[in-house]
Amino acid sequence: MAVETKDTPATGRLLIRNIGLLLTGDLDRPVAEADCLLIEDGAIAGFAAEAADAEIDAQGCAVAPGLIDSHCHPVFGDWTPRQNQIGWIEMNVNGGVSSFLSAGEVHLPGRPKDAEGVKALAIVAQRCFANFRAAGAKVIAGAPVPELDFERDFYDGLKAAGIRHIGEIGLGTVAKGSDAARVTGWCRELGIETIMHTGGPSIAGSHHVTADDVLEAQPDVVSHINGGPTSIPHDDIRLLCREAKGALEVVHNGNEKSALVALEGALAEGRLADLLIGTDAPAGSGVQPNGMLRMVTLLASLGGLPAAQAWCCGSGNVARRRGLRQGIVAPGRPADLVFMDRPGGSEGKDVCEAMAMGNIPGIGAVMIDGRMRTGRSRSTPPAARLPVQ
Repeated sequence: MAVETKDTPATGRLLIRNIGLLLTGDLDRPVAEADCLLIEDGAIAGFAAEAADAEIDAQGCAVAPGLIDSHCHPVFGDWTPRQNQIGWIEMNVNGGVSSFLSAGEVHLPGRPKDAEGVKALAIVAQRCFANFRAAGAKVIAGAPVPELDFERDFYDGLKAAGIRHIGEIGLGTVAKGSDAARVTGWCRELGIETIMHTGGPSIAGSHHVTADDVLEAQPDVVSHINGGPTSIPHDDIRLLCREAKGALEVVHNGNEKSALVALEGALAEGRLADLLIGTDAPAGSGVQPNGMLRMVTLLASLGGLPAAQAWCCGSGNVARRRGLRQGIVAPGRPADLVFMDRPGGSEGKDVCEAMAMGNIPGIGAVMIDGRMRTGRSRSTPPAARLPVQ
């Protein structure tokens, strides 16, 4: 009987040369003064043009770290029952996303809500996605949603099973401040990351979560501060930017005007490094393979944030606030890279200028762990320049 093998990084040395613009994903230095990248055994080795087993000619296009969707809802495999759609993860890879963080496997039909079933679902989702990688994507799944009747021993069991974060507080019966604070307190002691729904109800069974609820609970991530999809009042967004200790996440399936308010609030409080981007997909509005690109472009165009910094909000910021190695172009980090350029027909000399005027990038290829996973994207407009292998 055939045995499915786990996806592994590329082996050998690979040189990427003729890079026109190198985005790092690092807010401290969002653009690197280099035109080469050396990759060894699937990880970034340096920026020098050294001897290698193979080469890629970037032909002047930009190279950037793969985007990390800070907020999505996978179930099993590359299928979502929310829209009964197959291939949504692969199409998101075509949209420049190399990693996905589950906010809870809540779209599973008939999902269990008892402690034993919730824990079992989280473990199965985590283990399945550790072995199954559609188009090479890294899906960090296994995010159990808290319920009121779960005591501390439930979270002890999660920690023992290797679960790294819980699903959205507010999608189950735990929603209000005091109940949520009890859960975040237990998880903080155990080293389990907490995320919390913000805004009006989303799916059936979820709850309205206010800024006061979030401030009482103080989760590690304020999930979709711009609504999922219904936003809290803008003054409350500004309040959370001032007083919430967790990362401030904006999503594509939220309120776009509120996302810009969150950007303004984060900048006013000197908290741009805390601003994360996700999609909250699959959602009622569908699956958008370019959702992350659209959010980066929103911040860079209507938000006025330099495009190289906007890219950090969907890559290095997520990596640092959520404990991931990918998302930053630096030696020792995984070679999860996007080759992109301004789309054909767009103004601007490069992809950053195109995003600043509101045009999403054209993606020429996506690499994960040093392996090319896509050629020219099936979901973006064609890039003006393409890498040649």
